[in-house]
Amino acid sequence: MGKLTVGALRAVLVVMLAGTVFVQAGMVWALVTGSDPEDGSLPLTPLRVITILGMVSVQVAVVCVWRLVSMVRRGTVFSHAAFRYVDIVIGAIVAAALVWFAVTALNAPGQRDDPGVTLIMGGVGVAILGVALIVLVLRMLLAQAVARDVEAAQMQAELDEVI
Repeated sequence: MGKLTVGALRAVLVVMLAGTVFVQAGMVWALVTGSDPEDGSLPLTPLRVITILGMVSVQVAVVCVWRLVSMVRRGTVFSHAAFRYVDIVIGAIVAAALVWFAVTALNAPGQRDDPGVTLIMGGVGVAILGVALIVLVLRMLLAQAVARDVEAAQMQAELDEVI
């Protein structure tokens, strides 16, 4: 991975982390101060709590991707240490999908006139779970690459003994 690619990815990760912290701060401020009174049209307090939790899942994934990019730069990504971060990313994506389904459930009663919105939101939740499955497949590819790397190292050691 080139320096430009790593730099661009890290810039995106920093913007994502800053954005989620900003949103969380706004949600916490609204919860603590009680500003923006609820008029009953939407359950704002549960939505704010869910938003805070959703931002935590994004932040966890961002930190793990940062660690994986660091491992790529050092050339150590094909090791068992990478699995921990990939597993956490998968868990964060699944958590984000569950948070999205909670938002969908809270929003559903207000969509009685247009239930298609709820179906679309449910479809987005399924798509988020699909991303988790894609990352799981990539984890399996990483496992194969690590196994091949270990096998190649063993063969190299045997070859060195022969020579």
